[in-house]
Amino acid sequence: MSEKLRQDHFKVMPKKHDAEKTASDKEIPEKPDHYLAGRGAQFNTKNRFHKDESTREHTEGIDDWEETNAPTIYMEQESKTIVNKVESKDVGMSYSMNPYAGCEHGCIYCYARNVHEYWGYSAGLDFERKIIVKKNAPQLLRKFLMHPKWEGTPIMLSGNTDCYQPAEQKYRLTRGLLEVCNEFNQPVGILTKNSWILKDKDVLQEMAKKRLVSAMVSITSFNEDLRRTMEPRTTTAKQKLKVINELSSAGVRMGIMMGPMIPGLNEHEMQRIMKGAADNGATFTAYTFIRLNGAIKFLFHDWLFKNFPDRADKVW
Repeated sequence: MSEKLRQDHFKVMPKKHDAEKTASDKEIPEKPDHYLAGRGAQFNTKNRFHKDESTREHTEGIDDWEETNAPTIYMEQESKTIVNKVESKDVGMSYSMNPYAGCEHGCIYCYARNVHEYWGYSAGLDFERKIIVKKNAPQLLRKFLMHPKWEGTPIMLSGNTDCYQPAEQKYRLTRGLLEVCNEFNQPVGILTKNSWILKDKDVLQEMAKKRLVSAMVSITSFNEDLRRTMEPRTTTAKQKLKVINELSSAGVRMGIMMGPMIPGLNEHEMQRIMKGAADNGATFTAYTFIRLNGAIKFLFHDWLFKNFPDRADKVW
Protein backbone atom coordinates (compact mmCIF):
# COMPACT_ATOMS: atom_id res chain seq x y z
CA MET A 1 0.00 0.00 0.00
CA SER A 2 2.94 2.35 -0.50
CA GLU A 3 1.75 3.50 -3.92
CA LYS A 4 -0.43 6.58 -4.24
CA LEU A 5 -4.04 6.03 -5.28
CA ARG A 6 -4.85 7.52 -8.67
CA GLN A 7 -7.02 10.61 -8.30
CA ASP A 8 -9.85 11.75 -10.54
CA HIS A 9 -9.53 14.82 -12.72
CA PHE A 10 -11.85 17.04 -10.70
CA LYS A 11 -11.12 18.75 -7.41
CA VAL A 12 -12.93 21.11 -5.08
CA MET A 13 -12.58 24.57 -6.56
CA PRO A 14 -9.88 26.51 -4.64
CA LYS A 15 -10.59 30.09 -3.66
CA LYS A 16 -8.91 32.56 -6.01
CA HIS A 17 -8.05 36.24 -5.74
CA ASP A 18 -9.90 38.53 -8.13
CA ALA A 19 -6.78 39.07 -10.23
CA GLU A 20 -6.43 35.30 -10.80
CA LYS A 21 -9.99 34.73 -11.96
CA THR A 22 -10.79 34.01 -15.58
CA ALA A 23 -14.13 34.73 -17.25
CA SER A 24 -15.24 31.12 -16.67
CA ASP A 25 -14.22 31.28 -12.99
CA LYS A 26 -16.47 34.26 -12.40
CA GLU A 27 -19.46 32.25 -13.60
CA ILE A 28 -18.93 29.63 -10.86
CA PRO A 29 -19.83 30.66 -7.29
CA GLU A 30 -17.06 30.03 -4.75
CA LYS A 31 -17.30 28.29 -1.41
CA PRO A 32 -18.30 30.94 1.16
CA ASP A 33 -15.73 32.24 3.64
CA HIS A 34 -17.73 30.94 6.62
CA TYR A 35 -17.79 27.33 5.35
CA LEU A 36 -17.34 24.97 8.32
CA ALA A 37 -14.28 22.90 7.51
CA GLY A 38 -14.35 19.35 8.85
CA ARG A 39 -18.14 19.21 8.85
CA GLY A 40 -20.46 17.76 6.24
CA ALA A 41 -23.61 19.73 7.06
CA GLN A 42 -23.36 23.51 7.27
CA PHE A 43 -26.54 24.24 9.20
CA ASN A 44 -29.27 22.65 11.29
CA THR A 45 -32.47 21.63 9.56
CA LYS A 46 -35.83 21.86 11.28
CA ASN A 47 -36.80 18.84 13.34
CA ARG A 48 -39.98 17.36 11.82
CA PHE A 49 -41.20 16.37 15.29
CA HIS A 50 -41.08 19.94 16.60
CA LYS A 51 -44.11 22.11 16.00
CA ASP A 52 -42.37 25.35 16.95
CA GLU A 53 -39.09 26.83 15.81
CA SER A 54 -37.11 29.46 17.70
CA THR A 55 -34.36 31.87 16.66
CA ARG A 56 -31.98 34.09 18.61
CA GLU A 57 -31.32 37.73 17.93
CA HIS A 58 -27.93 39.16 18.89
CA THR A 59 -28.37 42.84 19.63
CA GLU A 60 -24.59 43.11 19.97
CA GLY A 61 -24.21 42.21 16.30
CA ILE A 62 -22.58 38.84 16.87
CA ASP A 63 -22.82 36.39 13.98
CA ASP A 64 -25.32 33.55 14.19
CA TRP A 65 -24.12 31.15 16.88
CA GLU A 66 -25.19 28.18 14.74
CA GLU A 67 -22.60 29.14 12.12
CA THR A 68 -19.66 28.58 14.47
CA ASN A 69 -17.78 25.30 14.27
CA ALA A 70 -18.55 24.18 17.81
CA PRO A 71 -16.72 21.14 19.22
CA THR A 72 -18.34 17.72 19.36
CA ILE A 73 -20.31 16.98 22.52
CA TYR A 74 -20.65 13.46 23.93
CA MET A 75 -23.88 12.94 25.87
CA GLU A 76 -23.75 9.81 28.03
CA GLN A 77 -26.95 7.95 28.78
CA GLU A 78 -28.18 4.69 30.28
CA SER A 79 -30.15 3.03 27.52
CA LYS A 80 -32.96 0.53 27.96
CA THR A 81 -32.16 -1.65 24.93
CA ILE A 82 -29.28 -2.17 22.52
CA VAL A 83 -30.43 -4.79 20.01
CA ASN A 84 -32.98 -3.58 17.47
CA LYS A 85 -35.10 -5.68 15.15
CA VAL A 86 -34.86 -4.27 11.62
CA GLU A 87 -38.27 -4.16 9.98
CA SER A 88 -37.25 -2.62 6.65
CA LYS A 89 -37.01 -5.01 3.72
CA ASP A 90 -34.60 -2.63 1.98
CA VAL A 91 -31.81 -3.41 4.45
CA GLY A 92 -30.00 -6.73 4.40
CA MET A 93 -30.00 -7.33 8.14
CA SER A 94 -32.42 -8.71 10.71
CA TYR A 95 -30.98 -7.13 13.85
CA SER A 96 -28.65 -4.24 14.56
CA MET A 97 -27.03 -2.58 17.55
CA ASN A 98 -25.85 1.01 17.77
CA PRO A 99 -23.56 1.92 20.69
CA TYR A 100 -23.79 5.57 19.64
CA ALA A 101 -26.44 7.81 18.08
CA GLY A 102 -25.28 10.47 15.69
CA CYS A 103 -21.90 10.27 13.95
CA GLU A 104 -18.93 12.61 13.95
CA HIS A 105 -17.79 11.36 10.55
CA GLY A 106 -20.18 13.92 9.07
CA CYS A 107 -21.06 12.12 5.83
CA ILE A 108 -23.39 14.54 4.08
CA TYR A 109 -25.53 11.80 2.50
CA CYS A 110 -26.01 9.61 5.59
CA TYR A 111 -29.53 8.18 5.86
CA ALA A 112 -29.16 7.99 9.64
CA ARG A 113 -29.30 11.78 9.90
CA ASN A 114 -33.09 11.67 9.89
CA VAL A 115 -33.07 9.34 12.90
CA HIS A 116 -31.38 12.03 15.01
CA GLU A 117 -34.62 14.00 14.92
CA TYR A 118 -36.22 11.22 16.95
CA TRP A 119 -33.84 12.09 19.79
CA GLY A 120 -34.91 15.74 19.67
CA TYR A 121 -32.01 17.08 17.60
CA SER A 122 -31.45 18.24 14.05
CA ALA A 123 -30.37 16.04 11.16
CA GLY A 124 -27.83 18.72 10.24
CA LEU A 125 -24.95 19.87 12.41
CA ASP A 126 -26.47 18.31 15.54
CA PHE A 127 -26.06 14.86 13.98
CA GLU A 128 -22.30 15.41 13.71
CA ARG A 129 -21.53 17.21 16.95
CA LYS A 130 -24.11 15.98 19.48
CA ILE A 131 -23.28 12.30 19.92
CA ILE A 132 -25.35 10.14 22.25
CA VAL A 133 -23.22 7.54 24.04
CA LYS A 134 -25.04 4.41 25.25
CA LYS A 135 -22.52 3.70 27.97
CA ASN A 136 -24.23 0.54 29.24
CA ALA A 137 -24.37 -1.10 25.78
CA PRO A 138 -22.19 -4.17 26.61
CA GLN A 139 -24.20 -4.92 29.75
CA LEU A 140 -27.46 -4.65 27.81
CA LEU A 141 -26.15 -7.02 25.14
CA ARG A 142 -25.11 -9.58 27.73
CA LYS A 143 -28.58 -9.50 29.25
CA PHE A 144 -30.17 -9.80 25.79
CA LEU A 145 -28.08 -12.81 24.75
CA MET A 146 -28.96 -14.64 27.95
CA HIS A 147 -32.64 -14.70 27.03
CA PRO A 148 -33.65 -18.36 26.56
CA LYS A 149 -35.62 -17.63 23.37
CA TRP A 150 -32.76 -15.90 21.55
CA GLU A 151 -31.67 -18.05 18.60
CA GLY A 152 -28.33 -16.48 17.80
CA THR A 153 -29.36 -14.62 14.64
CA PRO A 154 -26.48 -12.46 13.31
CA ILE A 155 -26.46 -8.86 14.56
CA MET A 156 -25.09 -5.91 12.59
CA LEU A 157 -22.76 -3.25 13.99
CA SER A 158 -24.24 -0.81 13.16
CA GLY A 159 -27.42 0.38 11.49
CA ASN A 160 -27.73 4.08 12.35
CA THR A 161 -24.19 5.08 13.28
CA ASP A 162 -20.57 4.09 12.70
CA CYS A 163 -19.45 1.98 15.64
CA TYR A 164 -15.81 3.07 15.08
CA GLN A 165 -16.39 6.82 14.89
CA PRO A 166 -14.05 9.00 17.01
CA ALA A 167 -16.16 8.47 20.15
CA GLU A 168 -15.00 4.84 20.18
CA GLN A 169 -11.46 5.97 20.96
CA LYS A 170 -12.72 7.26 24.32
CA TYR A 171 -15.52 4.88 25.25
CA ARG A 172 -14.54 1.53 23.63
CA LEU A 173 -18.16 0.38 23.61
CA THR A 174 -17.76 -1.49 20.32
CA ARG A 175 -14.83 -3.37 21.80
CA GLY A 176 -17.03 -4.30 24.76
CA LEU A 177 -19.83 -5.48 22.49
CA LEU A 178 -17.44 -7.66 20.47
CA GLU A 179 -16.05 -9.23 23.63
CA VAL A 180 -19.57 -10.17 24.74
CA CYS A 181 -20.35 -11.58 21.29
CA ASN A 182 -17.17 -13.64 21.38
CA GLU A 183 -18.01 -14.97 24.82
CA PHE A 184 -21.52 -16.02 23.75
CA ASN A 185 -20.48 -17.21 20.25
CA GLN A 186 -22.83 -14.61 18.81
CA PRO A 187 -22.36 -13.96 15.05
CA VAL A 188 -21.86 -10.31 14.16
CA GLY A 189 -21.30 -8.20 11.06
CA ILE A 190 -19.48 -4.87 11.03
CA LEU A 191 -19.71 -1.89 8.68
CA THR A 192 -17.34 1.03 9.17
CA LYS A 193 -15.46 3.86 7.47
CA ASN A 194 -12.80 4.11 10.17
CA SER A 195 -9.42 2.39 10.53
CA TRP A 196 -9.87 2.31 14.31
CA ILE A 197 -11.29 -1.18 13.77
CA LEU A 198 -7.67 -2.39 13.66
CA LYS A 199 -7.47 -1.74 17.41
CA ASP A 200 -9.79 -4.73 17.82
CA LYS A 201 -7.80 -6.99 15.52
CA ASP A 202 -7.10 -9.45 18.35
CA VAL A 203 -10.73 -10.12 19.25
CA LEU A 204 -11.80 -10.09 15.59
CA GLN A 205 -9.15 -12.68 14.77
CA GLU A 206 -10.35 -14.87 17.63
CA MET A 207 -13.95 -14.57 16.47
CA ALA A 208 -12.95 -15.26 12.87
CA LYS A 209 -11.50 -18.62 13.90
CA LYS A 210 -15.01 -19.54 15.05
CA ARG A 211 -16.57 -17.98 11.93
CA LEU A 212 -18.46 -15.49 14.05
CA VAL A 213 -17.56 -12.26 12.26
CA SER A 214 -17.37 -10.57 8.89
CA ALA A 215 -16.61 -6.93 8.25
CA MET A 216 -17.27 -4.44 5.48
CA VAL A 217 -15.31 -1.26 4.91
CA SER A 218 -17.28 1.52 3.26
CA ILE A 219 -15.41 3.10 0.35
CA THR A 220 -17.16 5.74 -1.74
CA SER A 221 -14.23 7.23 -3.65
CA PHE A 222 -10.49 7.13 -4.23
CA ASN A 223 -10.56 10.89 -4.79
CA GLU A 224 -9.33 12.58 -1.62
CA ASP A 225 -10.78 15.98 -2.48
CA LEU A 226 -14.21 14.41 -2.80
CA ARG A 227 -13.85 12.30 0.35
CA ARG A 228 -12.67 15.22 2.49
CA THR A 229 -15.74 17.27 1.64
CA MET A 230 -18.35 14.49 1.36
CA GLU A 231 -17.34 12.51 4.46
CA PRO A 232 -14.87 14.84 6.20
CA ARG A 233 -13.87 12.89 9.32
CA THR A 234 -13.56 9.42 7.85
CA THR A 235 -10.39 7.46 7.11
CA THR A 236 -8.66 7.93 3.74
CA ALA A 237 -9.26 5.37 1.02
CA LYS A 238 -5.65 4.27 1.26
CA GLN A 239 -6.07 3.52 4.97
CA LYS A 240 -9.30 1.65 4.29
CA LEU A 241 -7.50 -0.64 1.86
CA LYS A 242 -4.87 -1.19 4.55
CA VAL A 243 -7.64 -2.24 6.95
CA ILE A 244 -8.93 -4.77 4.43
CA ASN A 245 -5.42 -6.09 3.86
CA GLU A 246 -4.55 -6.48 7.54
CA LEU A 247 -7.81 -8.01 8.69
CA SER A 248 -8.15 -10.38 5.74
CA SER A 249 -4.58 -11.52 6.40
CA ALA A 250 -5.67 -12.17 9.99
CA GLY A 251 -8.45 -14.46 8.77
CA VAL A 252 -11.38 -12.07 9.00
CA ARG A 253 -13.82 -12.29 6.08
CA MET A 254 -13.67 -8.82 4.53
CA GLY A 255 -15.86 -7.01 2.02
CA ILE A 256 -16.66 -3.49 0.89
CA MET A 257 -19.73 -1.32 0.78
CA MET A 258 -19.76 1.18 -2.07
CA GLY A 259 -22.42 3.53 -0.95
CA PRO A 260 -23.80 5.70 -1.88
CA MET A 261 -22.95 5.87 -5.56
CA ILE A 262 -23.81 9.36 -6.85
CA PRO A 263 -24.18 9.93 -10.61
CA GLY A 264 -21.81 12.66 -11.72
CA LEU A 265 -19.57 12.36 -8.66
CA ASN A 266 -18.35 8.85 -7.95
CA GLU A 267 -20.34 6.21 -9.85
CA HIS A 268 -17.56 5.90 -12.45
CA GLU A 269 -15.19 4.62 -9.72
CA MET A 270 -17.07 1.39 -8.92
CA GLN A 271 -14.87 -1.00 -10.88
CA ARG A 272 -11.67 0.65 -9.69
CA ILE A 273 -12.79 0.46 -6.04
CA MET A 274 -13.77 -3.20 -6.37
CA LYS A 275 -10.44 -4.09 -7.94
CA GLY A 276 -8.48 -2.22 -5.28
CA ALA A 277 -10.43 -3.96 -2.53
CA ALA A 278 -10.09 -7.41 -4.14
CA ASP A 279 -6.35 -6.92 -4.52
CA ASN A 280 -6.18 -6.38 -0.76
CA GLY A 281 -8.23 -9.39 0.28
CA ALA A 282 -11.91 -8.40 0.03
CA THR A 283 -14.11 -11.29 -1.09
CA PHE A 284 -17.56 -9.71 -1.41
CA THR A 285 -19.14 -6.36 -2.15
CA ALA A 286 -22.39 -4.41 -1.98
CA TYR A 287 -23.49 -1.00 -3.18
CA THR A 288 -26.29 1.50 -2.82
CA PHE A 289 -27.33 4.60 -4.73
CA ILE A 290 -28.01 7.86 -2.96
CA ARG A 291 -31.44 8.42 -1.48
CA LEU A 292 -32.39 11.96 -0.48
CA ASN A 293 -35.31 11.60 1.88
CA GLY A 294 -36.35 13.86 4.72
CA ALA A 295 -33.92 16.56 5.78
CA ILE A 296 -31.07 14.98 3.81
CA LYS A 297 -32.24 16.50 0.54
CA PHE A 298 -31.85 20.04 1.90
CA LEU A 299 -28.43 19.31 3.40
CA PHE A 300 -27.14 17.55 0.29
CA HIS A 301 -28.45 20.27 -2.04
CA ASP A 302 -26.65 22.94 -0.01
CA TRP A 303 -23.42 20.89 0.12
CA LEU A 304 -23.50 20.08 -3.58
CA PHE A 305 -23.91 23.64 -4.84
CA LYS A 306 -21.25 24.95 -2.45
CA ASN A 307 -18.61 22.31 -3.24
CA PHE A 308 -19.30 21.21 -6.82
CA PRO A 309 -21.20 24.02 -8.52
CA ASP A 310 -19.68 23.05 -11.88
CA ARG A 311 -21.54 19.74 -11.89
CA ALA A 312 -24.40 20.41 -9.50
CA ASP A 313 -27.09 20.62 -12.19
CA LYS A 314 -26.03 17.24 -13.56
CA VAL A 315 -25.99 15.56 -10.16
CA TRP A 316 -29.18 17.14 -8.89
